[in-house]
Amino acid sequence: MPRALIAEDEPLLAAGLAAELARQWPELQIVASVGDGATALERTLALAPELVFLDIRMPELSGLEVAAALAEDWPADRPFPLLVFVTAYDQHALAAFERQAVDYLVKPVEPARLAACVARCRRVLAEHGAPALQAVLDQLRGLAAEGSPAASAAPAAERLEVIQAQVGAVVHLVPVEQVLYFEAADKYLRVVTAEREHLIRMSLRELLPLLDPKVFWQVHRGTVVQARAIREARREESGKVTLTLAGRPEKLTASRLYAHRFRGM
Repeated sequence: MPRALIAEDEPLLAAGLAAELARQWPELQIVASVGDGATALERTLALAPELVFLDIRMPELSGLEVAAALAEDWPADRPFPLLVFVTAYDQHALAAFERQAVDYLVKPVEPARLAACVARCRRVLAEHGAPALQAVLDQLRGLAAEGSPAASAAPAAERLEVIQAQVGAVVHLVPVEQVLYFEAADKYLRVVTAEREHLIRMSLRELLPLLDPKVFWQVHRGTVVQARAIREARREESGKVTLTLAGRPEKLTASRLYAHRFRGM
């Protein structure tokens, strides 16, 4: 019996989707219905359903961020769940989903469109089973490359040049080019240079559009590294990559989702 998880922060929409699924796909078991991205990630990893409906805009983590985190943390020997994104975005943004092998639904979800989605999901699960992890990684990278609803990089004139890190009454001014990497730490970001580190109250989601993506590479959902600071990238059997930086003793991990950045020329 296939199992599904619904991640939707609007209770009425979540209940409506569950009710319509019960009508159209009676044997589908809804194992959880959650209202934020962090819980969606936790429950999906714990329950391993065959199908996940992910709202794009949720508190904590967006649907795309949940999908990326699942791809990072999912055991390589377990079939990855089939993902269906639920979105209220306009037609231009939806074109990115149409060009990828990820299904999507537009709010409010129409029964006829859900029926087509259900038919596709049933066919995929019956014929091929859940998609391979590598296929999901390719899909998520494709969504990013197509210009998905994630924030895009700011124009060069608007990029961040100096980090202002406050400690008590003192504000430390850190030129961005001196930062080796940024790492998410609860509600803060660690700003790490060769000499020291600072904490700033900013999320990685807020920071990324302010950085030059050619200079600063996201290598994990919680880590962004200055590419010029990377001295060695060692691929592991798990598909992840271990990074050695110039000027720092610690090693960083590039997840499977971002490991494709590190290929020989």
